[in-house]
Amino acid sequence: MEEQHKKILQQNRINLVTDLDPSGLYDALLREGVFTQDMIDEIKSSGTRRDQARELVRDLETRGSRAFPLFLEILRESGQQGLAETLLNGAPPGQLQPAAPAGDRPVIKNTPIYPKQQQLNYVFVWQCYKMDSSPCGLCLIINNVEFKPESQLRDRKGSCIDCNKLQRRFTALNFIVEVKTNLKQKQIKQELLALSRRDHSLYDCCVVIMLSHGTEVNHRRFPGAVFGVDGDYVPVQAITNYLNGEKCPSLQGKPKLFFIQACGGDEKDIGFEVPSEEAQPSVDGEDDETDAIPTSSSSDSLSTPDEVDARTTLPNSSDILVSYSTFPGYVSWRDTQAGSWYVETLDRILEENAATDDLVTMLMMVNHEVSQNSAKGLYKQMPGSFNFLRKLLYFQTSA
Repeated sequence: MEEQHKKILQQNRINLVTDLDPSGLYDALLREGVFTQDMIDEIKSSGTRRDQARELVRDLETRGSRAFPLFLEILRESGQQGLAETLLNGAPPGQLQPAAPAGDRPVIKNTPIYPKQQQLNYVFVWQCYKMDSSPCGLCLIINNVEFKPESQLRDRKGSCIDCNKLQRRFTALNFIVEVKTNLKQKQIKQELLALSRRDHSLYDCCVVIMLSHGTEVNHRRFPGAVFGVDGDYVPVQAITNYLNGEKCPSLQGKPKLFFIQACGGDEKDIGFEVPSEEAQPSVDGEDDETDAIPTSSSSDSLSTPDEVDARTTLPNSSDILVSYSTFPGYVSWRDTQAGSWYVETLDRILEENAATDDLVTMLMMVNHEVSQNSAKGLYKQMPGSFNFLRKLLYFQTSA
């Protein structure tokens, strides 16, 4: 949540605790994704109406950038107009404005509205990509699991878990998801070329997800490359080029998102020591079995590094975001039973925060959470992104 919105809630805490009726808000807060069911259950268990109101306001301050305007609209829908107006009057000038009636609204050029702008009834001053088409766009997942003997690459056990999670997640985000499995280099190129030749004019976005081994290559823009099952690779730079404005005119000005679950190299990051308040151990603590490298090279369970990416220069293409599972040059950890650290975290962050936070903010959350994990109690992983989006991107979420 924006700091100015937190201050508004804090300044009006007494009024909210005294007058707020939380019982009329729970269903809408859950529906709009402001709170999860567990959060609502915890608020309900906090005691009296005043206790619930106090806990609700505290939790609200921890939510995303759209939590405050959603809360205002939910207050109005529940008949608590007075509280909504009190909070609205405390908003900084120009930050939030009541929308004019539909017929009187001015046209704001180059400022697409949020997917839920009609329900919010507020006009935000920053720019966002248009993301309200249905379906929102196409999502291609290439999942390479079983590699040819001549490739000298190991099979990627656990990758199908990643693939299933992402297929469900992007379907829930209103994308048409197509999954291709065990493709050779030439087949990867053919699928990307076919995707670039599709008519995207009715869509707002396009997503490509690569789940494979990776390697480090020379490049001019985006680092790294992804292997086909035959052992030949496709550079990430070439992957993105298929959808740039020149190669795919129907995606000009629209966000093109690439998620790469593959190693960025063969280096293993052992991290560095930080003060105890900075260190937030992973959920499993010292028990690294669910996301760790096997203690014996003969073991074929637990986490395995995915193998290599590269260094960096600035690309010319706009409206592209490439999210890597690991920093260039380093391995990316994958648990054969639970899937990769990166995809497991990305899936959960999208589920919990897509209704209130933009994509870049959510990827920062992914970076932070994955960085807290340790493989074998020692090795670390740091995801990151090359972000050349020009606007904020909010996914569609179900009501």
